[in-house]
Amino acid sequence: MKIIGKNPSKSMLCAAALLLLANAAWSQEKASTALNLAQIVERMQQHDQTQAEHLEHYQALRHYAVEYRGFRKNIAAKMDVEITYDIGTGKSFRILSQSGSHSLCERVLKRAIDSEKEAAQNRGLTALTAANYRFHLDGKDVVGGRPAYILGVEPVTPNKFLYTGRIWVDAADFAVEKLDAQPAINPSFWISRTLIHNTYAKTCGFWLPQSNRSETKVRIGGTAILTIDYGTYKILSR
Repeated sequence: MKIIGKNPSKSMLCAAALLLLANAAWSQEKASTALNLAQIVERMQQHDQTQAEHLEHYQALRHYAVEYRGFRKNIAAKMDVEITYDIGTGKSFRILSQSGSHSLCERVLKRAIDSEKEAAQNRGLTALTAANYRFHLDGKDVVGGRPAYILGVEPVTPNKFLYTGRIWVDAADFAVEKLDAQPAINPSFWISRTLIHNTYAKTCGFWLPQSNRSETKVRIGGTAILTIDYGTYKILSR
């Protein structure tokens, strides 16, 4: 983030003011409504349902990148993908360009796209609902100057679409704004561990993915790091 101006003390005052506003918001929220876990989860599900009903159409240009760091060599690949979402037909992907390792493009980047397509077609199996997850309240936090609840999540029945970890739920909108997790099921014997970090941002009133970073440890040695920059969304009406 670029900061305009040359007065560091002014920037520090702005940061302190944001923190005070966030703390004040928490104090006001605590005084007016003390939400329990069930209420937080219910409001989060209501938000997801409402957004699904009102988000009609959007376009974005995504930037995918993967780097494999092994004992003997490092290889990498990149891909630019145009995504279009329509409430009637779902998501469609168009690869605009790709470069670097052909193997990584085919086995990692294209598979990431295929996995998202499959998950989108099985929304009921991927949703953050009590049918899919057990939740527990881990505390409170401030993310981007906004108060948030921290929830631990654990799949009721592990499947490849779900994950185990923590989510940060915005205390005003009840949208997920950050996620740190691991897949509920290891996708391959050759993978020892995968750590996933997602962030979300509010665009034209809708909370949408902003960035993804997945770090995978391979049993035979080496680490693969996948990053997705979701780009700037163009929200359209049908």
